[in-house]
Amino acid sequence: MELPQPLGVVVPCWAFPWWVWKRCSYVGSDDSYNWPRATAGDFEPVPRICRLILSVYEDDPENPKFAPPGGYGIKPEWVVKRVGYDHTQGCAPPYLIYTDHDHREIVLALRGLNVGSESDYKVLLDNRLGKQMFDGCYVHHGLLKSAVWLINQESETLLEQWRASGCSYKMVFAGHSLGSGVAAIATIIVVNHRERFDLIPRTLIRCYAVAPARSMSLPLAVRYADVIHSVVLQDDFLPRTATPLEDHLKAICCLPCLIFLLCLRDTLIPENRRLMDPRRLYAPGRIYHIVERKFCRCGRFPPEVRTAIPVDGRFEHIVLSCNAASDHEIIWIERESTKALEVMRDHETITTPPSQQRLEREETLEKEYEDAQERAIILTRDS
Repeated sequence: MELPQPLGVVVPCWAFPWWVWKRCSYVGSDDSYNWPRATAGDFEPVPRICRLILSVYEDDPENPKFAPPGGYGIKPEWVVKRVGYDHTQGCAPPYLIYTDHDHREIVLALRGLNVGSESDYKVLLDNRLGKQMFDGCYVHHGLLKSAVWLINQESETLLEQWRASGCSYKMVFAGHSLGSGVAAIATIIVVNHRERFDLIPRTLIRCYAVAPARSMSLPLAVRYADVIHSVVLQDDFLPRTATPLEDHLKAICCLPCLIFLLCLRDTLIPENRRLMDPRRLYAPGRIYHIVERKFCRCGRFPPEVRTAIPVDGRFEHIVLSCNAASDHEIIWIERESTKALEVMRDHETITTPPSQQRLEREETLEKEYEDAQERAIILTRDS
């Protein structure tokens, strides 16, 4: 059915400006505008975990290129193992195993994508939507293979360190960008095969996915929200881009063009259709969103951290921003998370006894986790 001539001209004329306004007025802070603020106690590990990840990028951790702010530097004597490309042989990005006795944690930290490494690209390219099922859902095939290799290589080392701690330290997996996807899936493997780790309690397993890649389908991302925490800085493009990661590489020389085209596509696809696609991949776990810029306000402001286990609208909208790439850099995330923690500590006031406050906080998190799981199950069933 053809539209009458006047309508056939007027509708496109109004539709395009409406789309431009909708996309250009959408900023990163809109993704989490109704989320509650994170507490300093919950967010406290993030800056030092970022520092550990950043140390994997250093050629010489004892003489870092970036001075460690706020005392978040690592102690060389606590480094258990440092593994580079010569050992991983393209199966995983470089990583570091570190026993943090101050915070009672055994940390395996992975670096992100190295644009000069062909093996990193192969991990990203080894994927296709719906190619790999895992734990009843879909995951990124290349990241799963990398995570399996990593656990097979380092399970004995991690187990030895955990036993040496008296079986009381937390086992933490952390990664940035490409490494975040490997860390998240490795965490799920450990949770599902705890018999290989002396039945380590689930409460002692943690993952921090910094600037996370979309690596698993929605039910899986929500199911492990009690152990996996994703950290997103403002407008970071990667957690918002559901396009297969190999498409980023094809457009790496024109990333703004890719982001613009993805905005156009996502605006035209109904949200319900996106959510009910079981093959669609998402950023994993609970989300910590660091917000420091808002619409029609110039410059950076004291960062605030909002947190939730989102189901509907889990970073579904691409943000047209000149900061979309810089907000993905680990150095900026480390700096802004440190500032955000300082702001939280300065402004946080205790109005109830600490024990009662902790109990209420635990009950709130448990209820949020249960509600998110129920919503994800409903969406999956409807699909």
